[in-house]
Amino acid sequence: MTFVALFIGVVYLIIIAKLVVGFDKVPDFQLQENTPKTQFSIVIPFRNEAENLPKLLKSLGNLNYPISLFEIIFVNDESTDDSVSIIGNYFIGKQINYKVIPNHRSSNSPKKDAISTAIGLAKNEWIVTTDADCIVPKYWLDCFDSFIQTNNTNFIVGPVTYHNVTSFLHKFQLLDILSLQGATIGGFGIGKPFLCNGANLTYKKDLFNTLNGFEGNNVIASGDDIFMLEKASKTGLNHVHYLKSTNAIVTTTAEKSFKLLLAQRIRWAAKTSKYSGYFSKITALSVFAMNAILVCLLLFWVMDLSPLRTLVYLFTLKFCIDFLLIFKVSRFFEQEQYLGTYVPSSFLYPFFSVYVAVISIFKGYKWKGRSYKK
Repeated sequence: MTFVALFIGVVYLIIIAKLVVGFDKVPDFQLQENTPKTQFSIVIPFRNEAENLPKLLKSLGNLNYPISLFEIIFVNDESTDDSVSIIGNYFIGKQINYKVIPNHRSSNSPKKDAISTAIGLAKNEWIVTTDADCIVPKYWLDCFDSFIQTNNTNFIVGPVTYHNVTSFLHKFQLLDILSLQGATIGGFGIGKPFLCNGANLTYKKDLFNTLNGFEGNNVIASGDDIFMLEKASKTGLNHVHYLKSTNAIVTTTAEKSFKLLLAQRIRWAAKTSKYSGYFSKITALSVFAMNAILVCLLLFWVMDLSPLRTLVYLFTLKFCIDFLLIFKVSRFFEQEQYLGTYVPSSFLYPFFSVYVAVISIFKGYKWKGRSYKK
């Protein structure tokens, strides 16, 4: 057991260390004073988001970008609340080009169907996706435009984090998403992009059509972001980029309860078995193995089957390398004040991670009031 534990620890250390190095290799992007010229179609699927839409709409109304250069397409996925009227009322008297369209269902993934439906009606060259529970920054589109004008790209991943972080549960989730953002940026830095977030993503409409959209993975309810990244990466990594800029940070809300958090993470974990890239598979497997071996070592120590020092050494290794990555990411997002929660979270996370991973293998999940089978 000691040999197995040390082997897992070494593999985990190498992978996370590579991501730490990769994080620093992605340069910070400074917003340039270019004349805006890129035309965007912002795609926002929604289902019963009356509670969250006002904040999103306000942030969209505050965008600095010329309104002649972008349109907003809201895709209504069978909402039964006041979402549609909230959108319509907000844009009364405003010159922003927007439309609300119904979702055209054609697969097992309502969100992918919604994005595909919107792209089919989009007038502009660049598609930007975000979620209805997000807040976008003032210079969001300016930053994308500046990056597009100064880089040869067709697929851009943007930064995402949580806002209104108050409770321990929120802080626990924040550290988790910061680690995911660290892995995302680090993956780009070492030339092996494998993660992204559909809350802040932009790509060329022609690329989407050339790749046949979500064909090949539309039986999976989620994954509209990562599977598109995998497809885009196969066309050439020189045209796939991460936009590491504080002017492009989209924020969203953490889950309000532990039950909702579990459901979300089970949904996220359910798609990992469908990853096609070897690095993403190895990374996911090493993360699971590291957390699982820590849980096992604790149980074996309690049963007097393994020495405590093996557990302590391995936990210390994970604690230190994880903290290095999360510290770098928190500094980029200017959220270092939440690092105080790292110590208790690091003790809880292995149990949480292993539970989610195991449950996702055997159990389906709920999303937006719908049930999905494994």
